Amino acid sequence: MAEKIKVMIVDDSAVVRQVVTQAIAGDPGIEVIATAQDPLFAIEKMKTLWPDVLVVDIEMPRMDGLTFLKKIMAERPTPVIICSSLAEKGAQVTMEALAAGAFTIINKPKMGVKSFLQDAADDILAAIKSAARANMGAVRRMTAPHAPVPAMPAPKLSADAMLSQHTGATMYGTTDRLVAIGTSTGGTQALEAVLTRLPGVCAGIVIVQHMPEKFTAMFAERLNNLCKLEVREARNGDRVMPGRALIAPGGRHMMLKRSGAQYYVEVADGPLVNRHKPSVDVLFRSVAQVAGKNALGIIMTGMGDDGARGMKEMHNAGAQTMAEDESTCVVFGMPKEAIKLGGVDKVVPLDRIPQEIVAYGV
Repeated sequence: MAEKIKVMIVDDSAVVRQVVTQAIAGDPGIEVIATAQDPLFAIEKMKTLWPDVLVVDIEMPRMDGLTFLKKIMAERPTPVIICSSLAEKGAQVTMEALAAGAFTIINKPKMGVKSFLQDAADDILAAIKSAARANMGAVRRMTAPHAPVPAMPAPKLSADAMLSQHTGATMYGTTDRLVAIGTSTGGTQALEAVLTRLPGVCAGIVIVQHMPEKFTAMFAERLNNLCKLEVREARNGDRVMPGRALIAPGGRHMMLKRSGAQYYVEVADGPLVNRHKPSVDVLFRSVAQVAGKNALGIIMTGMGDDGARGMKEMHNAGAQTMAEDESTCVVFGMPKEAIKLGGVDKVVPLDRIPQEIVAYGV
């Protein structure tokens, strides 16, 4: 019999500790080995019993969750699930946690926490199981001297829900090139590793990173301050142009459009696609239809299969396609599914992706 996944819950709320423990108790493959009301108590317990996964709050007495996370990643990298509020005040801290190596985020509301956690039990369990399989070596490499939240259960719609397939010939009529990137779990660190190594002028980039509302703007702002190229959260009608990277806003789909020889993005509401909004499949399908052979598609670390079908459509439309190698993925889910569908031309490790983008834009 496989060993159970050992979990430690670190939260100053007794209600959160109790409810998460109860949720985990219903799964025979997971067990809570300890709870702690703050990181200092947790550190003492971890001297004798180290967990496979930590569920950690951000705001706690004596030591905050971010400091605790950095300490764990420096001493013994372990998957950490942040259970945090989406309050504006704490959003920046949460972004720092993702950059420091947090596996994913569970968005905990300020009010009605108990009922929320009870309703989100399946998502919590799924996050724990995925975290236990994470490639922490990849996290360590990305966080060295450098979460979405699993979506609520819903019918798994395809990109048809936002953009129908079309079988006619696509009219490209322009030589402008662009790069489309899709990523999820582990993607915040991976995107930082890629975008910070790009020059100020390269092919225009459109990105879907599975991330909740309010976080994408802050994530884009952080990257813009670190990168030579312009990085911003996409707004409806924004042009895709050399030296600019547009990140789909959380809670909205992003699709590529064209006016004459110029590319721009449409940002629109809609249903969850592959249980995500934004969805990589929606972006990739639009790129296949609008840019075709003038695009490079890249699928990176993430759990699930969002983007796999869209990448196959890009491949069939003549685009160049590549997937991040398993050795550098935090979770080799999305790239694996894209490879299985036969839509990937090339598989490369994370540190080679920037040079591939630069070479493509030449």
